[in-house]
Amino acid sequence: MKHQDSIAYAHPTYEAEEMMKRSTAFYKWLNQRRTVREFSKEEFPVEVIHQIIRAASTAPSGANKQPWHFCVVSDKNVKKKIRQAAEAEEQENYTRRMSDEWLEDLKPIGTDAIKPFLEDAPFLIVVMKQSYGLSGAGVKETHYYVNESVGIASGMLLAAIHYAGLVAVTHTPSPMMFLKRILNRPKNEQPFLLIPVGKPKEETEVPNIKRKTLSGIASFY
Repeated sequence: MKHQDSIAYAHPTYEAEEMMKRSTAFYKWLNQRRTVREFSKEEFPVEVIHQIIRAASTAPSGANKQPWHFCVVSDKNVKKKIRQAAEAEEQENYTRRMSDEWLEDLKPIGTDAIKPFLEDAPFLIVVMKQSYGLSGAGVKETHYYVNESVGIASGMLLAAIHYAGLVAVTHTPSPMMFLKRILNRPKNEQPFLLIPVGKPKEETEVPNIKRKTLSGIASFY
């Protein structure tokens, strides 16, 4: 297939045995990734976050519009404002919005409306989705498959965080419009995910969850 502006594709291919070896190793490594809610306050270079975001930005997107923006927060005052606003929404969720079934499902995980990780983690990455683009002159540009594209990029972001030896929690204090207000983001952006990133606190424990088996998540025809 010819494109208007093309370059040669260069990526190694492997024989079946090597493919199996590599795919198995990658699965075993990625299967170690866990959601962590207890963060060390130990700092690390922001350049690590730069590379993680660059990795996420390699995700495919509709018509290559790349409808995402990553806001990185390290300022303590801004993190405090985000925590206060998030906890206010979460308090509403836990006391009024969530169904009894939802609350029951959360009991094994042990979550509640209090979110200290929003201040403890050295960095917060706020993933914003751009419902449409804005040119330098402020002209609207159509974006395609926005949720799908940003969802894929977010998954790759989490994999890159894990690869760097860091941990994260995907936080969704719905509604999240307070993030747009606090970060003063443009009208075409909407909060998609709030992801604290850092090192785990020493002796951190996580719920002993079980993942579904292959037969439970895939069908082969």
